[in-house]
Amino acid sequence: MDIFLATIDYQLQELHSRFNDHTVELLVLSTALNPRNGFILFKIDDICKLAEKFYPNDFMEQELVRLRIELQHFELDIPNHPELQELSGIHELCQGLVKKRKSVIYPLIDRLVLTLPVSTAITEWAFSIMKIIKTKLQNKMEDNFLHDC
Repeated sequence: MDIFLATIDYQLQELHSRFNDHTVELLVLSTALNPRNGFILFKIDDICKLAEKFYPNDFMEQELVRLRIELQHFELDIPNHPELQELSGIHELCQGLVKKRKSVIYPLIDRLVLTLPVSTAITEWAFSIMKIIKTKLQNKMEDNFLHDC
């Protein structure tokens, strides 16, 4: 158990050193829109905070109020559509909203879902690059050497 906890701590330290708090918060808040497992991570407060903090130019104050109301209706409406509960990612959520014509009923949610992949693309790109650079053999190297790479 001690080895397992030490490994997790080490991985968390590496992630914190590679990504600033702003980026980590964006990723954490964006998980509230993750449709996996029937929207189990769906949190209205986190989604509203995401829109307010990371998209201030895209949502006016009145739209943020409407977004909260749309999210409350969306949360009640999802159980009526089993095909929307079986989605595995944000891209499928975009497609599902259009197919079920929910993008017309929930335009602010649709706008938020469409802009989210653009915001997280840089962070996902950094994770991909980190995967290429940090292989099992290179994990034994010092971080300064890897930064130079």
